[in-house]
Amino acid sequence: MGKVNLIHHPLLEHKLSIIRNKATDTKTFRENVNEIGSLVTYEVTRDLATRDVRVTTPIADTICQELAKDVVIVPILRAGLGMVDGIHDVIPTAKIGHIGIYRDEKTLEPQQYYLKLPSIVSEATILIVDPMLATGGSAVAAIDLVKKQGGKDIRFVALVGCPEGIEFLQKHHPDVDIYLVAIDDHLNENGYIVPGLGDCGDRLFGTK
Repeated sequence: MGKVNLIHHPLLEHKLSIIRNKATDTKTFRENVNEIGSLVTYEVTRDLATRDVRVTTPIADTICQELAKDVVIVPILRAGLGMVDGIHDVIPTAKIGHIGIYRDEKTLEPQQYYLKLPSIVSEATILIVDPMLATGGSAVAAIDLVKKQGGKDIRFVALVGCPEGIEFLQKHHPDVDIYLVAIDDHLNENGYIVPGLGDCGDRLFGTK
């Protein structure tokens, strides 16, 4: 069974309080989601494999370490875009794919509308990112698509999750580790996380 990794840090707690606040404006919300993306990257990638590489410093030759595999960041559109720049700032060599999935407001079922992944996906460590792990439907659908393209080393990275979404993801993809900043109480009747932070896509892009 994949691990659920709850990432604790005072700066994350501080920034999470800002994005939870309904009075936070779009600019501040987007900046803090981006910054949280950067901060969580260190924990998400803590156990990435490395290999020896010989480099020449200004003084002498030495053996250093470099990443043994490529990294691919795959945001679930559109809210996942809010985390991409923050992660990419930490891993500037990472490739970026995109998966377009929206949740039907009546059935709450995920609907795919776009897919574009780098050709190296089968050999890379893949970070699927979406700020919210709510019902888990979009996360499972995205992982399904990545696996169909040959992806094997997959990690799901979100900001806020809930027990229902975690259980659903683990049921369908028990091999995928989950990384969260907070695990909230439950889903409401509309499929929103409580207390959550509202519709992350709308708050990121000012569309509501």
